[in-house]
Amino acid sequence: MIKSLTSQLGIKGHLTVHKVVDGQEELVYDEDNVIVSGFGWALAHLYGKVGSETITDYQIDRFKLGVSGGSELQVSSTTDLSGALSSLASYVGTGDSNLDVVSGYRWANDVATTTGEWFAKIPFSKVTKVDDRTVRYTIFVDEDSCNNLPNDASLNEIGLFIKNPKANATETSVLAAYRYFSNIRKTSDFALVFRWTISFG
Repeated sequence: MIKSLTSQLGIKGHLTVHKVVDGQEELVYDEDNVIVSGFGWALAHLYGKVGSETITDYQIDRFKLGVSGGSELQVSSTTDLSGALSSLASYVGTGDSNLDVVSGYRWANDVATTTGEWFAKIPFSKVTKVDDRTVRYTIFVDEDSCNNLPNDASLNEIGLFIKNPKANATETSVLAAYRYFSNIRKTSDFALVFRWTISFG
């Protein structure tokens, strides 16, 4: 039912990734993404009135980056990134990062994780209504963010998360969309811009 709900609504997504050097953007990735089963799960809770009664709890307002992406994860049932960044320092380091990073839980297999996970927030000002059926999320990872990852790891996966559909006291987010991309070893020499478009029907 959950998969058919997202299919009936015709939800699709597309992701572009740009490197930004001295204000100039270079396109390094441009592909469709996967809308995962968590999106349908959250919508079922909203329409069935069995989840949060607060509409903002159903907003896509956060993301994770990871280092272990691959084609085997491009399936609708995934609930998390394969190798999500697991510490505050991985996102903001010791520099002047502009990312707003928060801890919370993640919903998977009908239970919430019981240890904190790290999410970076998507500012409301970076959520744009393109038309009546399309929303674009612009994620800016500045020069001071996500550098010097353990073992010189490269970023190669990203996920969008729905805020807190269960209205848990500790925000418990649900993966809505996922994409792996070509390896990018992030340094302070450049910023990254992810533009993620979600379309309904």
